[in-house]
Amino acid sequence: MTTISASAVAVTGAASGIGRALAIELAARGADLALADRDEAGLAAVAAEIAKAGTRKVTVHRVDIGEPDHIAAFAEAAISAHPSLNILINNAGVTLLGQFHEIEQAQMEWLFNVNFWGTVHATRAFLPQLARQREAHIVNVSSIFGIVAPPGQTAYCASKFAVRGFSESLRHELAAARSPVRLSVVHPGGVATNIVRNSRTGAGVSDNARRAQAIEWFDAAARTTPTAAARTIIEGVENNRPRILIGRDARLMDLLQRFLPATYWSVLQRRLGRETAQTGNSSR
Repeated sequence: MTTISASAVAVTGAASGIGRALAIELAARGADLALADRDEAGLAAVAAEIAKAGTRKVTVHRVDIGEPDHIAAFAEAAISAHPSLNILINNAGVTLLGQFHEIEQAQMEWLFNVNFWGTVHATRAFLPQLARQREAHIVNVSSIFGIVAPPGQTAYCASKFAVRGFSESLRHELAAARSPVRLSVVHPGGVATNIVRNSRTGAGVSDNARRAQAIEWFDAAARTTPTAAARTIIEGVENNRPRILIGRDARLMDLLQRFLPATYWSVLQRRLGRETAQTGNSSR
């Protein structure tokens, strides 16, 4: 098991959503925290909330996870402030609305710099520190879209499949080397955060209604709270689970992909169509 109490944890994307919930839950369970995000006001609010509830040591770090220099500076500052730091949670992520032909190459590279390369650079920056600890853990947040790949999500799916592949291979390397570092990859389904509301739009997308529809659909489908997601992740870390699925929807889609690896989308499309119709009828 990886013990949370008395651990020191670095969390990226900690100002909102799952990252914010993780910070609060980890502090409640006795962990010290190094919290990173671009949103300084959001970080300050999280730190203030934690301070009201206890006496854990919390440091906040303004970090653009898409910038390798920012990540290197974050690792140096976090380890200096928390010399026993032994858990890294690569949670920061962004989305991009649009089909492949609607997305410019620079936009896809921006998304990869955050979702994939941010995870890789942070892992590289923190791994020597983690490897010196008696027990340590890396948590890389992929997505259910790192297991299934719907249309309209080419950039996001590519980045999250990459996170999954990187994480699984690295986990095997660490195990073969008998490293004290364990690694879990997380696949959330619909979690009620602002990730879709805050998404960027492909340069070739001229239909504003599509963005509104995507937000409306996500808000209706995202049935797992960030707090529930955080608790599932922490339980997975405590039990050294290599793969952590969050939400009933993620578990169902994972099973469907296993049984129908080449044709799952036709089944999912029919199911999603029915749910969208039911949601629409209930909202009238």
